[in-house]
Amino acid sequence: MTALRTVLADSPLSLPLKRGELASPRAQLDFVEVAPVHKAFAPMVRQQAYDLCELAVVTALQAIAFHRPVVLLPAVVASRFQRGCLIASRSRGPFAPQELAGKRIGVRSFTQTTGMWVRAHLAEDYGLPIERMRWFTRDGAHVEQYADPAFVEHMSGDKSLPEMLRDGDIDAAILGNDLPQGDEFVPVIADAAGRDFAWWQEHRFMPINHMVVAGSDACQRDPDAVREACRLLLEADRLTPVVADEPRPTLFGFGQLRQPLRVVIDACMAQGLLPRRLDVEEVFAPARKILGTSFD
Repeated sequence: MTALRTVLADSPLSLPLKRGELASPRAQLDFVEVAPVHKAFAPMVRQQAYDLCELAVVTALQAIAFHRPVVLLPAVVASRFQRGCLIASRSRGPFAPQELAGKRIGVRSFTQTTGMWVRAHLAEDYGLPIERMRWFTRDGAHVEQYADPAFVEHMSGDKSLPEMLRDGDIDAAILGNDLPQGDEFVPVIADAAGRDFAWWQEHRFMPINHMVVAGSDACQRDPDAVREACRLLLEADRLTPVVADEPRPTLFGFGQLRQPLRVVIDACMAQGLLPRRLDVEEVFAPARKILGTSFD
């Protein structure tokens, strides 16, 4: 049996695998706990630190464009509605999205997938091009070969984004899993939930956050084990309770992901996140060699 060093955040999909409720005699998922999970992204795309790893979709596409040693699998393990992730300070007075031009927006990294989706929604809903706003970041890209656009400004210091909002250093901030609770901050897009649901009704998928990649070395060393790991992920997803015709945060299969990835690639190109346009068939070609038609 081949053991695959695996990083997945806790979720209804991953927990049965972590607890050993789903297992295989052909591949063992040897879980490594990394929290928050985004701390595993740079080691994965730079050093193949793991055999199987959850990875933000923007980082995955950048890794492919810059020929990093990862193979993108047709597996989405985390999605989220994003418009509510853009927040401002209540005490400093809320403002409309149309007033964002010229304002200072903080985000952990310009390449953060949540930021990509928020910028795409601002352009789609309000016609706001990213250059009309001032972007402040703390971290660089996980893929070292990528350089932020010239209009992105890098912040120094130890303040968190909520602290910077509180002190008036920035006007708005984009946060994901670390979105603060309570009423100190307010969504910039007041009707975020309604707009998000309408977007889902039109596109029929939730905005993708994280997919799964395999290391190229693991794929060459034991493609059968990688194929079996994908089967386990799919089985875990099928056992996860879902409500019919409701948004769900997971998505599996080459065919199911073709159009969602085209949407992501279009947004990345519009925001200068990719050095060249990727084709979905190119993106999935290495995984197809391993999985064949079993994930169509």
